[in-house]
Amino acid sequence: MQKYVKKTVAVSLCVGLMAPTMVACTKSGSGESKTEKVLRVATSMGYGGDNEYFRQRFTELFEFANPNIKLEFISTSDDRYMYGGRPDPKEKPKDPMDKLKEVMTGDSPPDVVMVGYEQLPELISNNMLKQLDQDIAKDKFDTSDIVPAVIEGIKKVGDGKIYALAPTFYSSALIYNKKIFDEAGVQYPTDKMTWDQAFDLARRLTKGEGENRKYGFSFSPHNMGDDIFYATHMYTAPLDLKTFDDKGEKMTVDSDQWEKVWKTLLQLKTEKILPEPIDYSKRRNPGPNEDFNPFMDDDFLSGRVAMSIINYGQISQYTNVMKNAANIKGLTPFDWDVVTVPVHQEAPEYGGSIGLDGLMGINAKAQNPEDAWKFIKFINSEDWARLKAGSTYNLVSRQKYIKPKDGAEFNIKAFTTLLPAPSQDYKIYREKPGLYDVERLGSQKFQQVAQNKLQVRDALKQWQTEGDAMLQKIKENPNAQFDSMMQGG
Repeated sequence: MQKYVKKTVAVSLCVGLMAPTMVACTKSGSGESKTEKVLRVATSMGYGGDNEYFRQRFTELFEFANPNIKLEFISTSDDRYMYGGRPDPKEKPKDPMDKLKEVMTGDSPPDVVMVGYEQLPELISNNMLKQLDQDIAKDKFDTSDIVPAVIEGIKKVGDGKIYALAPTFYSSALIYNKKIFDEAGVQYPTDKMTWDQAFDLARRLTKGEGENRKYGFSFSPHNMGDDIFYATHMYTAPLDLKTFDDKGEKMTVDSDQWEKVWKTLLQLKTEKILPEPIDYSKRRNPGPNEDFNPFMDDDFLSGRVAMSIINYGQISQYTNVMKNAANIKGLTPFDWDVVTVPVHQEAPEYGGSIGLDGLMGINAKAQNPEDAWKFIKFINSEDWARLKAGSTYNLVSRQKYIKPKDGAEFNIKAFTTLLPAPSQDYKIYREKPGLYDVERLGSQKFQQVAQNKLQVRDALKQWQTEGDAMLQKIKENPNAQFDSMMQGG
């Protein structure tokens, strides 16, 4: 029965597609379609050919429209530890990037590779991806409708050239509670306002005490309590603020810029502008005549927070909750909207949480580059975007098909306006995994400042000094462990 339904759906999709990119649906009798060809697809994202999500999302339509092209999948992830297996401490783990390069240059190289945005610079600099600009020009493939967050982000790492395309992306925005703003007589936030402006608004909206306190701002609607160190990454990513130099040999945190960032974020905590951690031991159950709010752990939906960073995948839930608010006891409905994530004055075009999904390029050593381009062109086409625009988690890259769903009205361009923050070079972390411990040391120092055990600059100096010692050990032994140093921070 399931196969029948699947086939019916595929047939109906084919009937509805009239564009030349899907002409194979109607040309199954042609000579070309009878000659079976193989298109090999490698993914560095943990997907294999048996992954239902991957096939439904990226390949099923192409496979149906091109029955003469057989897709073969190659996963470059290490499957040995997928089911709880533990790596041998004496054995150096296989670098995922080295594995990908090995597959791309092997005897049966893949034609198409799906990679992470942070992997693009290394593959491009090693001349391992085919430049797509010539194919785009030859086929007059229109990229003008692709959102800036996607196309400009891709060009940026390719020195103005295109080496891959992404049919979908995920993004964040700042959601705000209009009711809280109206009651406080404060103007609504705006697109591309600075972080300082957002925090100033938050100060004007924060009021009350205890359980009745209204907080001005949160980095996440789900209560994170004291754990705001992670927020520094969203805040600092557009600034390209480094923890250490490019070689991973010298710390760079004892600086005025780092001090300003930490003081800014810690001041929000000091002024109690960010939500306090929920004390579940003191939370009382509602009485027999009181309503229970099922969203009490969501700071935004519960009305505790005026503004919060959210990802696009949460929009559908918020829309549905407010639409059905009359049937949800304990929930007080309110109007809301979104604007872009705040920006830094030094980097006004960049957001801190934008990612490209399904980013694929053509292997420079592809055996079937023509069909590889046919596939990439297909999944980045307008027709594909039109069919996939109903996703509630990711946005399609074609602006024409980015619209609010189910009659909702909000500023959806807030999710498409900003560019991805500069991509971090993860190669050095792969070569020197101990660098993650250096980062965790910073989290410990940050918490010590939050607990009034250290002053900001003193904490940064300690991080610099102790981090330098760790970096020296890593230089001597790239696999150095720091468990004893990391305890009790």
